[in-house]
Amino acid sequence: MADRIYLDFNATMPLRPEARAAMIAAMDVAGNPSSVHAEGRAAKAVVERARAQVAAAFGADGADVVFTSGATEAASLARFGLYSEQMSGTTVEHDCVDAVLDARYPVDTMGQVALPLAAMSGGLPEHTGVGIQAANSETGVLQDVEKLGPQLDGFGVSVLCDAAQAFGKIPFAFNWTGAAASILSAHKIGGPKGVGALVIRRGTELAAQIKGGGQEMGRRSGTENVIGIAGFGAAAEAAMRDLESGIWDHVENLRDVMERDLAVSAKQTIFVGKGARRLPNTSCLATPGWKGETQVMQMDLAGIAISAGSACSSGKVSASRVLRAMGHDEMMASSAIRVSLGPQTTQQEVGRFVGAWLTQHEKFRARAA
Repeated sequence: MADRIYLDFNATMPLRPEARAAMIAAMDVAGNPSSVHAEGRAAKAVVERARAQVAAAFGADGADVVFTSGATEAASLARFGLYSEQMSGTTVEHDCVDAVLDARYPVDTMGQVALPLAAMSGGLPEHTGVGIQAANSETGVLQDVEKLGPQLDGFGVSVLCDAAQAFGKIPFAFNWTGAAASILSAHKIGGPKGVGALVIRRGTELAAQIKGGGQEMGRRSGTENVIGIAGFGAAAEAAMRDLESGIWDHVENLRDVMERDLAVSAKQTIFVGKGARRLPNTSCLATPGWKGETQVMQMDLAGIAISAGSACSSGKVSASRVLRAMGHDEMMASSAIRVSLGPQTTQQEVGRFVGAWLTQHEKFRARAA
């Protein structure tokens, strides 16, 4: 429907025209990138150009970028390819990282790492890792990875940084983090779904988990997804142009105006993480007793796409694990929705969402009275 409003950019960003054009061009490249003939070399050139584009956008070297099928594979590759003993992380990590953790560190009521660095690093055996996300997908809250990463590295603790949500939305570079590895996902920046990357620090040994022909410099076998990788590279380059243009400052202003307008009439609604450093586009709001899944359906019927949390759980809707980790009770954690804006979002679209949501909020309040 042409008049629908899309406010779920953290789930996936619509495909950028630059990515679409690069993918269409790659479809005409016939060769296998592992072949040595001219056609194979042409396909290899597409992959290597994209590798250079992603690396330049992320502040890394091309040789550091290992293409994967997405962030989930990148997380598993890091967990089992880098850390032979165990891996810990925060209680608010994305599901793809949380699923491979052996231990979890608490966060404070703002969703930021609460444990002292000395306690985080003390007693960890060799060959372990600590996962610290750059930005939370549900609340937008940022961790101070640029400070934590180098400090933990100084303790001899290897950091895995999930940068899938931060990449392209805020100034961020791999070489700032002190991390041994970092996770990226193409579709979070307007590239295609089903392609991502694990970026590893030079000199870090990575044991392949998918074995076979030795592609990706022996670190991830399997014929490269040339079309998807081409789109990833073009999207990364375009995302950096957006960031440099200041468009995310405009998005942040729209987000802040939206929260102000909602708060005027919704006195009991809380904006989770407000007051902490957040992504410029993300608002997580919870109204006690008003189920998040109900709100999502009501907005969908009004022609507006939002979500009730992370979109990577096969369509499941349940109480937010992230909000529970931040100290909210079950009712509040079940009442949260996420509104995430993008570069294409307009003031008129935000205004339409505010009007539609407040209309349903009034009905909810009337029923609850």
